Amino acid sequence: MNKRQRPARKRKGATAAVVVCFVAAIAIVGTYTFRDYRKTQQEQQLAQAEETNETKEEKTEEPTETANNDLVINTTENDDKQNTDENSGDTADGAAANENQNTQATAGSGTSVHFTEDSQLLWPVNGNILMNYSMDKTVYFSTLDQYKYNPALVISGAEGDQVISAAPGIIKSIDVSAETGTTVNVDIGNGYELFYGQLKEVPVKVGDYVEAKSVLGYISQPTKYYSVEGSNVYFEMRKDGQPVNPMEYLAE
Repeated sequence: MNKRQRPARKRKGATAAVVVCFVAAIAIVGTYTFRDYRKTQQEQQLAQAEETNETKEEKTEEPTETANNDLVINTTENDDKQNTDENSGDTADGAAANENQNTQATAGSGTSVHFTEDSQLLWPVNGNILMNYSMDKTVYFSTLDQYKYNPALVISGAEGDQVISAAPGIIKSIDVSAETGTTVNVDIGNGYELFYGQLKEVPVKVGDYVEAKSVLGYISQPTKYYSVEGSNVYFEMRKDGQPVNPMEYLAE
């Protein structure tokens, strides 16, 4: 009976040893596996921490870049504003310079160009009045053989006679028309203008300042509108663009 039990005990002991070895092997493998797992977890956590730090650094740097960009934009806007202010100043200075030049030109070229209601005109030529100023009723035009309004004085004269400026002024225009021939327009100030028609050999030009008695030209042959009346000076006066009677201002 005892002899039979000994092999069984030996087998049980061997089995227990195998189980112990297997458990030990599993424990050893588990230990290494757990260490590898912890190492892997630590590496992953370290990588995540580094990524988090990089992300925070990027987020921290972005406002700085934005601030820098804002500074650049603000600097550009300030530069543009400064340039605009400088240009505006230059424009204002240029306008002031032009205004001063214009004022100087007016003052230098026509100090006496201030015709008023109390001022007087010189006769532009020595001659008789062929046709009077008439804007309230019509007058007879011999050449045209009709009655019409006459906004000027038609003064007789010989061809080649001098025609002088009746008042100081600035030559505003020199035109040629079928009715009055070569006609010189002189601005004498305060809205008053004088027109001298039927001229030739005009020695002045637009923009010139002329004193009273300055020669504006010479009497030419009459146009076809005044062929019957003969050589003459067409002498018209306007105030603010409206005809007025020169006789009210001509010296006796």
